[in-house]
Amino acid sequence: MTGTLLAADAAERDAADPLAGFRDRFQLRDGLIYLDGNSLGALPKATADRLARVIAQEWGEGLITSWLGALWSTAPRRIGDKIARLLGAASGEIIATDSTSVNIFKALTAALSLRPGRAKLLSEATNFPTDVYMMQGIEAFSGGRVRAVTADPDAVLDALDDEVAVLLLTQVHYKSGRVRDMAQVTRKAHDAGALVIWDLSHSAGAIPVDLGGANADFAIGCGYKFLNGGPGAPAYLFAAARHQAATPVLSGWFGHARPFSFEEDYDPAPGIERFLCGTPPVLGLAALEAGVDLLLEADMGELRRKSLALGDLFMERMEPLCARYGFALASERDPARRGSQVAYAHPRGYEIVQALKELDVIADFRTPDVLRFGLTPLYLRYRDIVETVERLERVCATEAWAKPEYQERAAVT
Repeated sequence: MTGTLLAADAAERDAADPLAGFRDRFQLRDGLIYLDGNSLGALPKATADRLARVIAQEWGEGLITSWLGALWSTAPRRIGDKIARLLGAASGEIIATDSTSVNIFKALTAALSLRPGRAKLLSEATNFPTDVYMMQGIEAFSGGRVRAVTADPDAVLDALDDEVAVLLLTQVHYKSGRVRDMAQVTRKAHDAGALVIWDLSHSAGAIPVDLGGANADFAIGCGYKFLNGGPGAPAYLFAAARHQAATPVLSGWFGHARPFSFEEDYDPAPGIERFLCGTPPVLGLAALEAGVDLLLEADMGELRRKSLALGDLFMERMEPLCARYGFALASERDPARRGSQVAYAHPRGYEIVQALKELDVIADFRTPDVLRFGLTPLYLRYRDIVETVERLERVCATEAWAKPEYQERAAVT
């Protein structure tokens, strides 16, 4: 198929796309192909207006009265309930708060408190590093907890035994995009007497999630990827209602049953609010809410169908480049096991990603050799996939990746 025919076919698919109208609701400059929404989502146009109102009116005019008048104090629960609609959770089971790492600590320690006779924390070596780092910190601090990390991701369930208190896993792997069966894994962990914490950072807003249907225990995730909440956006924490009697180790004042009574001793709030800690970050929460509100307007089934179609098209167009330039698919071909990204391994992966930026294609790189292409259906078009592969071929054919400035890796990749 010629490039002209490819472009025409892509244009037809874009014209028939039921999600096409969402693209105009994001701030994206002409000519840019943004394939990194799985790391930082694009800016919804509504966010700027929302933040301007918070700053000029709620903060500037209302000042401290806005904790009640502008509903700042209830934002973590309100936004958490909205995220719950995306993740198959009930109202009162998700709170928007803190960072992903802090919420992992909260969830780990809460789960440990519910399994007092067990001492082992279990994960797998290729999880996103912060997940295991938090386990390492708990192990070093507590002295009595034992961290167990399997080198083979497929063998992690075989390591479940009567010493495992908590299994911590990512549902959609951050490098490969591989999707784990949440219901099946949770069931196996429960059969072994363990609780499960799910990292949904690459799931929320990207694939259908059913925490309730999977009988999930705890989950965490960030707000700045597919939720489009902005850089460093507040994260969220899910605790099934049956586990909300657990007392968090991070017992901050906003998690108190009566925070403005200023009592000397901690008395945890009766529900999901006990997983709050410090004062809610109002500006960050406002931006996150704008992103979540936009996503809630879309049909998740349509999002998933388009995501998989974009991925299929990407892999189809990459086949000649794999044969000619040595790219190796690092993602799952099976749609049921593939998240909303496509990844390829290449010895010059870092340099190629840098060269693509000069051609107005933004992807990202993960060590040791993985190029990640995030597929965000709300603003990505089929024509963008065709043009990306054409520009990638140009980079390889001209060896544009060989520039000296690309040979030294930057601090952020």
